[in-house]
Amino acid sequence: MTFILDPIFYFIAVPVVLLIGISKGGFAGSLGLLCVPLLSLVISPIQAAAIVLPILCVMDIFGLIAYRRIADWRNLGYLLPGAIAGILLGYLLFSYLSSDFIKILLGVICVVFTLNHYIRRVPADHVAKASISGGSFWGSIAGFTSFVAHAGGPPLQFYMLPQKLDKTLYVGTSVWFFFAINYVKLIPYGLLGQFSLQNIGTSLILLPLAPLGIWLGVKAHNMISEVLFYRIAYILVLLTGGKLLWDGLTGMNLLF
Repeated sequence: MTFILDPIFYFIAVPVVLLIGISKGGFAGSLGLLCVPLLSLVISPIQAAAIVLPILCVMDIFGLIAYRRIADWRNLGYLLPGAIAGILLGYLLFSYLSSDFIKILLGVICVVFTLNHYIRRVPADHVAKASISGGSFWGSIAGFTSFVAHAGGPPLQFYMLPQKLDKTLYVGTSVWFFFAINYVKLIPYGLLGQFSLQNIGTSLILLPLAPLGIWLGVKAHNMISEVLFYRIAYILVLLTGGKLLWDGLTGMNLLF
């Protein structure tokens, strides 16, 4: 078995996998979008996504056990066809997506997600309704961004949060959504040759951290002020997005 040997990679990868587990464990779930951007600081975004996907798939099983009977099936029916179309689009465009372009895309996602959190103001009594058009549109965006960077969380939230679902129903729907699309992504990732021996070996080394991260997420949900955690975390998202935008734009010679 081969695997990445660079200690700097593991200096970043270990907390990243723990962060994914914490998110899957029900605490600060949106911050899973940081996994590929942070790893992209030391390896290519394409390799980072390939290493993370098997770990996500294992974590999704734990989530599905907890929420196997809880989901808004109507919303899933609206979201999943679009998400599969978005995954297919990502697969078809894969050979045209350079590392610099993906860094720019990730940077934009991080910055827009953060600014939306701080700037967006929705009336307290406003409740959006599930719709085929909205679910198909945001589902396709989530499928595409999830395919290239496992960053399907923000588009899903843009669609679902305004509906103000019961928290448990919202989490259960999200668990089912990502379980479905992550396992669908295994097919195009395999066809594209992303599961090299080095990538799989690195995933296996990091995999034992998955249940630990989920356990920490469950504990943190009850012990730590989520408000304070989010304040710090959103700053991290914004800084990471800014760094990726700079690197991507510089790499494509779009900055002087």
